[in-house]
Amino acid sequence: MKSLQNKTPANGSYMEVDKVMEVVKTEEKVADVEGFKHQVDEIVVKVDELEQKVKEVEQFYTSLSKKQPNSSKGSSAVKEKQQIFSVKRLQLEQSKREAAGAKRMQELIRHFGTIFRQITAHKWAWPFMHPVDVEGLGLHDYYEIIDKPMDFSTIKNQMEAKDGTGYKNVREICSDVRLVFKNAMTYNDDRNDVHVMAKTLLEKFEEKWLQLLPKVTEEETRRKEEAEEFRAGMHLAQEAANAKTARHISNELSELDMHLDELRETVAQKCRKMSVEEKRKLGTGLSRLSPEDLTKALEIIAKKNPNFQAAAEEVDIDMDAQSESTLWRLKFFVNEALEAKGKESATKVRNENSKRKREICDALAKTKKRSKKLTS
Repeated sequence: MKSLQNKTPANGSYMEVDKVMEVVKTEEKVADVEGFKHQVDEIVVKVDELEQKVKEVEQFYTSLSKKQPNSSKGSSAVKEKQQIFSVKRLQLEQSKREAAGAKRMQELIRHFGTIFRQITAHKWAWPFMHPVDVEGLGLHDYYEIIDKPMDFSTIKNQMEAKDGTGYKNVREICSDVRLVFKNAMTYNDDRNDVHVMAKTLLEKFEEKWLQLLPKVTEEETRRKEEAEEFRAGMHLAQEAANAKTARHISNELSELDMHLDELRETVAQKCRKMSVEEKRKLGTGLSRLSPEDLTKALEIIAKKNPNFQAAAEEVDIDMDAQSESTLWRLKFFVNEALEAKGKESATKVRNENSKRKREICDALAKTKKRSKKLTS
């Protein structure tokens, strides 16, 4: 894809097409070049689309490589099925599971309601039935000691809420019931009647909670396994989708390569023959290339001439034996390589001149300092 970008006007210029104008027959020049521009623009748009798809695939596998392998039960279950569902189907199935899980949790909350009613019906439950009357009882330091007040009426209202603001998990209710008693035990010392009542009811509550806890743990384990199975299934579905995208990209690239070959062939057919002087200049230009650029130039020759030994230590290039398309490709490449080399050399010279100027200025400054010391 990189070579394609170098040969197409991805930056908005038409370098390749403008060079073609030099070699196209005069009477067909304008119409042909406009046609080439249009085709190149189409290729650039397609390349941009493919690049975006490649980035998405790369991001998926990059994020995947950062995660540790998961050997959980849910993941194993998915692998054993050897099925890869679509993302949409997996999400639908997960929604059904979540709905079923919500019903099971409501059943557990119903069972918890029985425990709650037994505790609130106890003769010692009356101090905890309603919010603490802080002002009426003159408990001025209550909110300094208690961070989150709680009482049974607040819990009951939230358990019966029908607007979606109620408890979603039975452990949430359990936590609030414990908070009621712990607040009372925190604010009142252990000899206070309210402290003793709260401690006694908390012990009774914990005994009853232990009877329901196995069912709560079973539901939590089931939810965790289902969630892990969903994540594993989604991963497989996403991996399958990315594999499909990768195959699609490969097919698209093959089509683009064919299109480019056809376009190059069309250009080559419209190229005029290179003159002897141009061939001589081309040979001179080749001799001025860097070793790296020279290797690339030899690869251009070898592409159309399988018998050409581009990797040999000594290479003899017969300009007259090369096809016109190869010669023009070489000319374009050599011109661009030498132009880049010239810019690099000019930059190097400027840097060296700047460095030399700084050295001279530093030497002059030191000379002036010495002169001042001598005169003083």
